[in-house]
Amino acid sequence: MAIATLAIIISNRDFFPDVLVSEARKGLLALFKSMDIEAVILDAEETKLGGVETHHDAERCADLFHTHSSRIDGVLVSLPNFGDERGVADALRLSRLEVPVLVHAYPDDLHNLHVERRRDAFCGKISVCNNLRQYRIPYSLTQKHVVSPQDASFKADLMKFVKVCRVVKGVSSARLGAIGARPTAFNTVRYSEKLLEDAGISVVTVDLSEIIGRAQKLDDKDSRVQAKLAEINSYAQTGDAPPRSLVLMAKLSVIISDWMAENQIDATAIQCWTSIQHNYGVNPCTVMSMMSDKMMPSACEVDITGVLTMYAMQLASDSPSALVDWNNNYGSDLNKCVFFHCGNWAKSFVPEVKISTAPILGTVVGEENTFGALAGRTPAGPLTYGRVSSDDVCGILRAYVGEGRFTDDELRTFGTRAVAKVPNLQSLMRYICCHGFEHHAAMNKSHTAGVLAEAFETYLGWEVYYHQRPEDGE
Repeated sequence: MAIATLAIIISNRDFFPDVLVSEARKGLLALFKSMDIEAVILDAEETKLGGVETHHDAERCADLFHTHSSRIDGVLVSLPNFGDERGVADALRLSRLEVPVLVHAYPDDLHNLHVERRRDAFCGKISVCNNLRQYRIPYSLTQKHVVSPQDASFKADLMKFVKVCRVVKGVSSARLGAIGARPTAFNTVRYSEKLLEDAGISVVTVDLSEIIGRAQKLDDKDSRVQAKLAEINSYAQTGDAPPRSLVLMAKLSVIISDWMAENQIDATAIQCWTSIQHNYGVNPCTVMSMMSDKMMPSACEVDITGVLTMYAMQLASDSPSALVDWNNNYGSDLNKCVFFHCGNWAKSFVPEVKISTAPILGTVVGEENTFGALAGRTPAGPLTYGRVSSDDVCGILRAYVGEGRFTDDELRTFGTRAVAKVPNLQSLMRYICCHGFEHHAAMNKSHTAGVLAEAFETYLGWEVYYHQRPEDGE
């Protein structure tokens, strides 16, 4: 199965050599095949060499794209020569596609600036971008202004673009499940359903009592409960967890899975305290961890925009995400801190994971009612962190993203935990506090902040702070 389907517009201008268009078509299709990307492109016979130059060409291209719109994730605009900027913009407008667009231009050879091989795409790309801006069509750019498709940087551009397309498509149609009410003490996780809906993101709610009630009605010997119980036992070390607590977790998992399937939910945020401990007798952390590990992210404390961030990171990296607290300083090191949560991180973050209790919460509800919290340490590796938030005062969605690393520095505590090193951490903390962001953040074991920033800012239209964006240091 292809990793993505991209439409291709090869732009042409008739007084440039035709061979450049033919070469581009052949080369790009070969590259797509090698990268397992499916192409939607005009046949070479439909227009002159399958390029787009005239308004008539644009109409034919738009008709093709519109026919395949349900499977097109993004569009690559490629300029083997100066191209025709109006033809490109018209084709995109007429197609009515609302997907990311990557603008690419071929480099000239200093030894081939004669009429037979001259490209002028360096200049043509500026003209195309100018027209796209006039047409209000958002677009992405390659790292290098002009680049050969055989260049390693272009292949990296294309892979990043595929990830951007995945984030935009997934986030702009996400269905998020809010299971239970926000804990009263957590004003910080308030969010605007209306702002999310305006961005194409739906929130489906269910009362926690419905989930608990349905779980309690399940028989212990139910085949699905027994299957889930076996899955829990193989997922993590059960430690001192009582058998009854494990059965309760299994029942909860079955019911939440049923509800998600019934409502086509992509990700969930759960009222994880204190009602479920008082009324059901376990922490839902293990269940949430297992869902996140299966690429169905689940966040604590009904943090809907938190789990939206987790989902976006998952789409960008194709790996699980987790919700964390920016929890502690790390001694006197100003660029390190401790990430912590009671214990619902996906197993991929905590390989040696154990089912335990939540000692802090246990002081309020009784520690025997908190079995299900996981304990484990995240080892050294890459880190992307970030947060999407609804700014209800300004009526916008906004976000921050950045990258760092997990470290193996000493850390003696409980729960799911990690030490993170973030360049210029103090500046980031100042930004988070000054702009009123939540104490929760999402994290992922990747370096994909650039993908998230491009998707959020360029295509979703959100206000984004990219901590230490690479070009900031140039």
